[in-house]
Amino acid sequence: MQKLLLLGDEAIAQGALDAGISGIYAYPGTPSTEITEFVQSSKQAFENKVRCSWSANEKTAMEAALGMSYAGKRAMVCMKHVGLNVAADPFINSAITGANGGLIIVAADDPSMHSSQNEQDSRVFGKFAMVPILEPSNQQEAYDMVHYGFWFSETYQIPVLMRITTRMAHSRSGVKRIGARKQNDLKLPEDLRQFVLLPVIAKRRYRKLLSEQVKYAQESEKSVFNKYIDGPDKSRGIVVCGIGYNYLMENYPDRIVPNPILKIGQYPLPSKMVEKIASECDELLVLEDGYPVVEEMLKGFLGRGISVRGRLDGTVPRDGELNPNIVAVALGLPDTRGIDVPSLMVNRPPSLCIGCPHIDSFRAVKEVIADLPKGGVFSDIGCYTLGALKPYEAINSCVDMGASITMAKGAADAGLFPSIAVIGDSTFTHSGMTGLLDAVNDKSPITVLILDNQTTAMTGGQTSPALGRIEDICKGVGVEEAHIRVLKPLRKNHEENMKIIREELDYPGVSVIIPRRECIVTIDKRMREKFKKS
Repeated sequence: MQKLLLLGDEAIAQGALDAGISGIYAYPGTPSTEITEFVQSSKQAFENKVRCSWSANEKTAMEAALGMSYAGKRAMVCMKHVGLNVAADPFINSAITGANGGLIIVAADDPSMHSSQNEQDSRVFGKFAMVPILEPSNQQEAYDMVHYGFWFSETYQIPVLMRITTRMAHSRSGVKRIGARKQNDLKLPEDLRQFVLLPVIAKRRYRKLLSEQVKYAQESEKSVFNKYIDGPDKSRGIVVCGIGYNYLMENYPDRIVPNPILKIGQYPLPSKMVEKIASECDELLVLEDGYPVVEEMLKGFLGRGISVRGRLDGTVPRDGELNPNIVAVALGLPDTRGIDVPSLMVNRPPSLCIGCPHIDSFRAVKEVIADLPKGGVFSDIGCYTLGALKPYEAINSCVDMGASITMAKGAADAGLFPSIAVIGDSTFTHSGMTGLLDAVNDKSPITVLILDNQTTAMTGGQTSPALGRIEDICKGVGVEEAHIRVLKPLRKNHEENMKIIREELDYPGVSVIIPRRECIVTIDKRMREKFKKS
């Protein structure tokens, strides 16, 4: 079959298309964004009428995918690791409802926090939900695991979590395709009460989930993605998870490792393989990207005196992603880190683009509040978070999607003035609307700036769910129309914009200011496309 050079994200997307998905649901978030974008640009997806537009947030994406599974079709939902927090309610409960059509949840973790607030490990969520977990070590496995994951999901009527990391998502390798499968026919669950989680039904479904765990473990024991590789040096066994296998192999150019290896790509842990490597080796070294999930499990699982080394005892750093040198040091091989970067090379911090509309918005806010008490500008997740850096230094918080409005409300409730929320248009419809409703209901004296650059800019310019709807949404949740103000963030409008901001800060209730100007990057992209067509 055809062989393609694909990113890990693209391999997952192509695998899903070839496995016969009918819909992919997602909210853009690095490093998962390219999965959905690949499907959106795919001729195969277009011809097969695969549903692939963006969702308002990860929770709505998860629920829509669950609905498609309910109808008997195969569905995939994609998000970054912190997006799984947003989707947690339906994700955890989907383990109890089970699946009808195959359902795969892809969570792209970000060890080292390249573009994230934390580096949480989605395997913990999978273990918490008690669903099977797949973790590929390369792009071919990522592609193959999608086919296997849908088979597993439909065989056992359970959602399957696929966990990848940034390096897997954004590195390329050759991928050999297999024949494409047609989409499932529409088919309702045999038990129409399966998805009705009233306590009497949920208890029965939960007991079923518990009873199925032994079957999931049996599948792990015989899975091609879990492999025991023998070695002559039994002084140490190596348990390696996902992409960590590649880092291990990079330290052995001939790909011959003297120690026994247990390669993990599917969870629950294969207990017989674990027992085998533990009984044969004097100690175990665990190499896993993210939390010490397997390391902790082994310490309790084995119940014996064998030493288990890894992130918990400092053999591997507790934070950050793995790399070949970290693995080399853990193995006792030479440290090949190399020399430090010379001091004459200065780091270039991220910054707002030249011409970005947020620049003029921050300048206006900062000048208006210059003589007011400090510390009351609560921001959100997006390009505008860069307002924390010089030369603006204009915001005081960035916690999670939607937190700006609710934190501003809480600070105002505590008596802080001014209490200003700064949130983007896409983030507002993702998680800000409910916080605005709370503020309206309590008549909280806050000023909300919805920075409308008419796109989801930080993740590449995807269509914003808020496009053309912000004023109507604000009116709908009860913001007084007189205190919904739209301005154009340009240098020539600076004085007028400051005047509007001052007026709304003085209003003892909820006011919304919408600085609206298209993202400079999407303007450039749009003009280039227009030029190509002309």
